[in-house]
Amino acid sequence: MKPILNFYIGSSIHVALAVVSLAIITMLDFKLSIDFNICLFIFLATITGYNIVKYAGIAGLHHLSLTKNLRIIQIFSFFIFISLLYVLFQVSLNVIIFSVLMGFITMLYMLPFFGGGKNLRALSGIKIYVIAFVWSGVTVLLPLIGKTDLIQWDVLIEFTQRFLFVFALTLPFEIRDLKFDMANLKTVAQIFGVRRTKIIGVIALSIIILLEFLKIKFSLVSAISLILISVLLSALIINAGIRQTKLYSSLWVEGVPILWCLLLLGLQFIYW
Repeated sequence: MKPILNFYIGSSIHVALAVVSLAIITMLDFKLSIDFNICLFIFLATITGYNIVKYAGIAGLHHLSLTKNLRIIQIFSFFIFISLLYVLFQVSLNVIIFSVLMGFITMLYMLPFFGGGKNLRALSGIKIYVIAFVWSGVTVLLPLIGKTDLIQWDVLIEFTQRFLFVFALTLPFEIRDLKFDMANLKTVAQIFGVRRTKIIGVIALSIIILLEFLKIKFSLVSAISLILISVLLSALIINAGIRQTKLYSSLWVEGVPILWCLLLLGLQFIYW
């Protein structure tokens, strides 16, 4: 199973399922039917975007000496991209325009657009906020385009909650990467240290729960699922360390949105 698991994580399938899960949660929170085309579009676009960011530089520098696993991921990513081009014709123009904007921000994350050959990833202290903003845009605003008014209180609350959730979700990765990240990145873990970073994560999740009760269209089922998942993620953040098992963050932490989606679907099925 190890080669399959490595491919599953390395090819960004896992993170794509997490992003799609968050988009489905938004649809459920706003009482919308699950849009298969939007979900497929987000899934394919996430794999494409993440694999470009992760592997474009490696493929360019070591094309002839790529490992077998990376070559398989490269071929897989090519077919995913071809599929994405097909799915583009199944979604609205507004969705495409918004996705291009999110894609542009992703490219800023990778390419040296700023002074000194820096990209967004290299700018001090900004990395985690770029990730949280793009994930929130893709998983909250994009699924609602053309289906409801984006300028409303509950959308603002949902976007803020999602931003804080992704922020908290990223903290175990920052703790893990303390031994690798350059000092000039000034990540949350570098600035505040491991203990305070964990406290910040728990506080962010507590704020998310409080915000849930400020929604105009409050749902008890959504609130219960959110509280349970926030408790789980808090535990994962508290137990995160610089020395983690290989799969702690990349599989278990990143899998929390998938579990949240399944939990919400299950609760809604029981409730109805």
